[in-house]
Amino acid sequence: MKSFGVALGGGGARGLAHILALEAIDESGIMPSAIAGTSMGAIIGTLYASGLSGEQIRKGFAKHAISKDDHLKDIFSKSGDIFKWLQAVRPEVKRGGLLRADGLLRYLFEEIRVKTFEELKFPLHIVTTDFWSGQEVIFNRGELLPAIKASMAIPGVFAPVSYKGRVLVDGGLVNNVPYDVLPPYCDCTIAIDVAPLRKPDRHRVPSMLDSVLGMFDMLIEHNVAAKLAISPPTIYIRPGFANIRLLDFNKHEEVFRQSAASMEELRVKLQRVIAEQGA
Repeated sequence: MKSFGVALGGGGARGLAHILALEAIDESGIMPSAIAGTSMGAIIGTLYASGLSGEQIRKGFAKHAISKDDHLKDIFSKSGDIFKWLQAVRPEVKRGGLLRADGLLRYLFEEIRVKTFEELKFPLHIVTTDFWSGQEVIFNRGELLPAIKASMAIPGVFAPVSYKGRVLVDGGLVNNVPYDVLPPYCDCTIAIDVAPLRKPDRHRVPSMLDSVLGMFDMLIEHNVAAKLAISPPTIYIRPGFANIRLLDFNKHEEVFRQSAASMEELRVKLQRVIAEQGA
């Protein structure tokens, strides 16, 4: 039996596509031996490694996500959860970011009911970046909270995290699709890249936030492309999202729609690998 490792990339709202990828993996009958995640991939990866299935994660998200098909009574029934999310993300300018994620992460931990890597069902590796050295810092033991918080600390958006003498920021700066940090015992690696498609719009001048996030996306794309050219994963899936920015969580239905074809591609590739390698 071959062992599979899954890498979930960063990408803010686009990372919700990881839920569909995990559902496809569950349907294939594969039980991953390890997960590696960066930023939003670290959040979804933590939920999965805690024992939740892809379907359970999707249902949990649906509890507080407003759909365009929701009636007024549905919106009111979700208001308690929505209020928690709105309270979770608050402005924090003084510490180097526009938003703070403490409340969001506390709410996450209420859902998964675990606090350390050791309590997870299988190994999880979370990627962060040391701001001053530019080195990759990987968490796979101890407290989960600082690791997740640092991994999603997009420069200029979320405040950096000070932890054990280091200042840590988003792992996407050094390794946004971290299939290469999966343990060597993973015979097959599955990488889900939720980077956007960059389409020129020469008549639109980007806002300050769009400029920051756009530069972040460009850096990430070049880094991932260089790594893929040297040593690609067994399966690589990139939906290629259009017009969905990092913080467009209100576009979750569009994320699912745009990633649907790629998830069918993932299903086909999984079955092929399983057949070829006798997993």
